[in-house]
Parts: sequence; C-alpha cells; structure tokens
Amino acid sequence: MQTSMQAQRVLVTAGAAGIGRAIAQTFLEHGARVHICDVDEKALAQAKKDLPHVSQTRADDASLGDVERLFGDVARELGGLDVLVNNAGIAGPTAKVEDIEPADWERCIAVDLNGMFYCTRRAMPLLKAAGGGSIINLSSIAGRLGFALRTPYAAAKWAVVGFSESLAAEAGPDGVRVNCIQPGVVEGERVERVIEAKAKGLGISNDQMRRRLLESVSLRTTVSAQDVANTALFLASDAGRHISGQAISVCGGVRYMV
Repeated sequence: MQTSMQAQRVLVTAGAAGIGRAIAQTFLEHGARVHICDVDEKALAQAKKDLPHVSQTRADDASLGDVERLFGDVARELGGLDVLVNNAGIAGPTAKVEDIEPADWERCIAVDLNGMFYCTRRAMPLLKAAGGGSIINLSSIAGRLGFALRTPYAAAKWAVVGFSESLAAEAGPDGVRVNCIQPGVVEGERVERVIEAKAKGLGISNDQMRRRLLESVSLRTTVSAQDVANTALFLASDAGRHISGQAISVCGGVRYMV
C-alpha cells in the first residue's frame, strides 16, 4: 500500500493540537510539506517547537478575513496546495434546544460548517491548478446518529456529510476527491469536557456517563487521534486514489449516541 506523501502540499486547519496535530505530524512523517492554522496561540507556540518544519498561521476559520490571510500564507509557504484537511471544529453547547442561546448555536455552526466552506472555496482553485487533489472534512459519529442535548454540533456534522458528498460529485471531474471522516469517542481533554457536560445535563456522575458512552460502542473502546490521522493519510494518498464521496466512521462501532 503506497501512502507516501512526498512533496505533497497539505493544509490542516486547527492543526496545533488534538486530531489536527496528529494529522499534521503524520503527513509530515510521510514526506508532505505541511501548513497548519489554529486559534490557540499557546498550542501554536508548542507546535512550532515540536514541529519546526511545519509552517503556521494564527487564524479562526469562521472569520473570512482570517481565512484570506491564511491562504495568503499558504501561497507563500507552500506555493500551492494538494490536500486540504478541514479539521477545525468546536463542541458547541450541551443543553436542551429551548435552553440554547442563539449566539451559541451560531458560533457552533460558524466554526463547524461555515469555516469549512470558507476554506474550501479558497482551496479549490489551488487544487485544480495542481491537477487535482484531496479534501478531507472532519465530521463526527454525531453526523450519522442523533445526539440529544447536542443539536447544534450534530446539525453541523450532518451538514458536513452532505457538503462532502455534494462537493465530491461537483469536484470529481477536476480530479479532486472529497471524503469525510466521522470519529467516535476520541481520547483527550475535549471528550472529557463533553462527558462532564453530558453528565451534568443528565444528573449523573462522570464515571457513569463514561460507562454509558462505552456501552454504546461495539468494541467498548475509545479511538485515538492517531487512528483518525491514519485514515486521513490513507484517503489522501495513492492508496485511496479511487475513494471519493464517502463518510468513513473511525469509531469502534458506535451503535447509538448517549
């Protein structure tokens, strides 16, 4: 299986920590030239120390101005683009729909969906100029199953699937493959915050919430950021050259959301 990314030019949004960081490092280790963006200045500073060969931009993908500046940096640092990984996203509020503040809904949609559109519309001319390429969008298992108390997040992640499949049909004739990854329960601080918020909403302990969560997974396991990164590498490489328009779950077999 050929997963070399030698000399491929890759942009990873929210690439300074978590899943994005694992994706950026994995692509770098397989020969790619990588640029990342993030809103977290502390995470960017740490990434600069740990991954000195990865160029970076401080940017919020929900800001049109930031995205314009980001792509100016991409043009300067990479000279073009072969792969876009739309990884940026936030968890959004955890509450019943009648208790969600409109501003919280709007911010979740802005980051998880609008920002993906902003980056993609700027990336497409570069990918076409390169003769084709790959776009990988991060959805979630919440984009496949209903998710009580997390309606803004789930709505955005379902929309990511529709956006990806529609764009795959549109961009395929230009040699651009588009897929999305639907991670399950990914280890790390973010899922711990989600567990805490869900536990509070349901009136149970964090440990009880964690047990409920894993009972919904066939393999009774979380997944790692590296599991997701490995899938992104496969999809972007020659090994996945005939895969497009797919929503691929990396979740251990999540059967229902809790």
